[in-house]
Amino acid sequence: MNKQLYLVLVLLLPLVYLLYMLFVTEVEDPIKYIYSITGATALTLLYLTTSISMLKRAVNFIKYRRTVGWFSFFYACLHMLNFVILDMELDLALAIEETLEKPFIYLGNIAFLILLFMAITSQKSLFSKFYKYHKVIYVAILLTSIHFVMAQKALSVDQWIYLLIMGIIVIFKFLQRSKILNI
Repeated sequence: MNKQLYLVLVLLLPLVYLLYMLFVTEVEDPIKYIYSITGATALTLLYLTTSISMLKRAVNFIKYRRTVGWFSFFYACLHMLNFVILDMELDLALAIEETLEKPFIYLGNIAFLILLFMAITSQKSLFSKFYKYHKVIYVAILLTSIHFVMAQKALSVDQWIYLLIMGIIVIFKFLQRSKILNI
């Protein structure tokens, strides 16, 4: 098997885990659980996508960045579909009302639209034309991070560690972009 196929299989593991937990074990609140797994996976892969260029001197995974980015979008789509289909039960008026009442939801929606733009324009035929606009990924990262924090009623130790790791990635990315850190 080639490396790309291995990567796809690894990137599908969170979905397999989610389906296993939903259909084989008993999950107390399936909608909340789907939010948690799809949201955390989308955000983790979004950060991984931006981190790949930082690691290119140690390990060059640049040719896999698009695949990781598309899977981040895939999990963001599952997250959004969970909101629209399962949580709001396809009631678009209710979905809009919820979005306007809860700032973390509209931040997530804006981030989703950014990821949609990036997914569409990352196709080979469009990428060269829209490459310079892909820096908007940092806006999506900021919005999704705020969305993640605001969606929690209280942050657990695990979530603080998650945010700390993300913060470290952001700092290294900033230092790399500023040419302060040569990695």
